[in-house]
Amino acid sequence: VQLQASGGGLVQTGGSLRLSCAASGRTLGGSDIGWFRQVPGKEREFVGRITWSTGNTNYADSVKGRFAISRDNTKNLVYLQMSSLKPEDSAVYYCAAGKTYYSKLYYADSSKYNYWGQGTQVTVSS
Repeated sequence: VQLQASGGGLVQTGGSLRLSCAASGRTLGGSDIGWFRQVPGKEREFVGRITWSTGNTNYADSVKGRFAISRDNTKNLVYLQMSSLKPEDSAVYYCAAGKTYYSKLYYADSSKYNYWGQGTQVTVSS
């Protein structure tokens, strides 16, 4: 699976941004698409995931109610809609594909994802 994340940029506090993750290479049935973010010097942080087959989503507490993940099955696209952005949301955002897990211990673990996009920078100014 090849993944390409896009849509990052500079936005003011309280603003919105939508990231896209384009997937190609094979069918995503049976897969999760996860979003992670990373700032320099820190570990990659789970943001949320969508199970491709069902559309079920889960989010980190820090973004719940502000971020939403959706998918377009016809285009093999996954979106991360980010609203009410805060400076602490600034990071490089990555999309990743991996096996579907039902435990947060696994689906929030970046090591469980086999395929990664290149990342897109999101900067929220205060």
